[in-house]
Amino acid sequence: MTATDPALTALSQGWCALSLLHGKIEARIERALQTNHDLSVREYSLLDVLSRQHSGPGGHLQMKQVADAVVLSQSATTRLVTRLEDRGLLTRYLCDTDRRGIYTDVTEAGLTLLAEARPTNDTALRAALDEAATHPDLAPLVTAVEQLKVPA
Repeated sequence: MTATDPALTALSQGWCALSLLHGKIEARIERALQTNHDLSVREYSLLDVLSRQHSGPGGHLQMKQVADAVVLSQSATTRLVTRLEDRGLLTRYLCDTDRRGIYTDVTEAGLTLLAEARPTNDTALRAALDEAATHPDLAPLVTAVEQLKVPA
C-alpha cells in the first residue's frame, strides 16, 4: 500500500470519522457530567466499572484490569482513584489472600453519585448520537453503535 492508495484513504477517512464521533460524544457527556455532578467522563467511567464488581471469587478487579476498562495507563488510573478516594467516593484495602493486591470499592456516596449521574450520562449520550446522526459521514457509525450488542 502507498500513501495514495484509495483503500488507505478510505481507511483513514473511516478512522477520522470514528475519532470525530468519539470526540463529539465525549465532549457532550463531559459538559453534562461536569455541570450537573462535578464529575469528569473518566471519573464517571471509573465509578461505573468499579460499581459492577462483586465480592465473590474473581469479583474484584486488579488495577491493570481497571486501567484497561477505563482506557488509561495504570499510573493515570491510580491518580484518578486517589482523587475519587479523597472525595470519599472510593475506598482502597488490601486483598485478604494476596497482601500485595489492593482492591478499590465504591463507597455509598460514590454509588449515590453514580446513580444520580447515570441519567445525565445517558441523556447526553443520546443527544450526542442524535446530533451526529444528522451528519452524513457520521450517520453510519451512529447506526453501528446503536446496533452493538455487548456480551453479558
